Amino acid sequence: MADDTAYGGTSDQDLLALHVDGDPDAFGELVRRHRDRLWAVALRTLGDREEAADAVQDALVSAYRAAHTFRGQSAVTTWLHRITVNACLDRARKAASRKTSPVDDTERLEQLLEPHESASAPAERNDLHRQLLEALGTLPPDQRAALVLVDMQGYPVAEAARMLDVPTGTVKSRCARGRARLLPLLTHLRPEKARDDREGNAGRNRTQGTSVPPAAGPSPEGPPKSGPSDSAVVKGGGGRA
Repeated sequence: MADDTAYGGTSDQDLLALHVDGDPDAFGELVRRHRDRLWAVALRTLGDREEAADAVQDALVSAYRAAHTFRGQSAVTTWLHRITVNACLDRARKAASRKTSPVDDTERLEQLLEPHESASAPAERNDLHRQLLEALGTLPPDQRAALVLVDMQGYPVAEAARMLDVPTGTVKSRCARGRARLLPLLTHLRPEKARDDREGNAGRNRTQGTSVPPAAGPSPEGPPKSGPSDSAVVKGGGGRA
């Protein structure tokens, strides 16, 4: 692969165009730029390292092959995320018939923590992260994907909607239902808030449910604003979200 600095000033969309025109290294640079975020979304959506790796691989192969159909109606990162999430949801739906939680034992939960988190994060944060992943594993795939994008990865609802190729209201609804299901599983992680709620704040207007705590580690940069989705050109990256 070419030196990383060779494409330093090249936009994602131009890299995709170079790939379509036959540049042998342009798509590899796209992968280098976005693989960490795609991996984080896949891992937290599926809760299994092997399944997540396979989903990302499937998504990147699909994107590689479908690059010529990209019309620029959304950001390249949105397009890549949509293909990846769809591949994850396909795998999650197939796995649902096995009736097993993807994060159902301590050893596998520990493996889900990224290496830098396992090595350096305080024990309390590791424990919270394990409990969060376990709770997420109880949600339907569609709700899990929405919460991963909005609450853990920090994408705005509108951007998550473009990634999932659904209306913003659907993302809000999935997040609300997912948070409602997570509330009894995660309330003990914020005992002070739970106690305040019980001791006299009933008069305030409150939104039922709870946000999923953000993932440990540095927050990703905010995604670029983009136009309508390229839903018609996403082929082979899994079923529609």
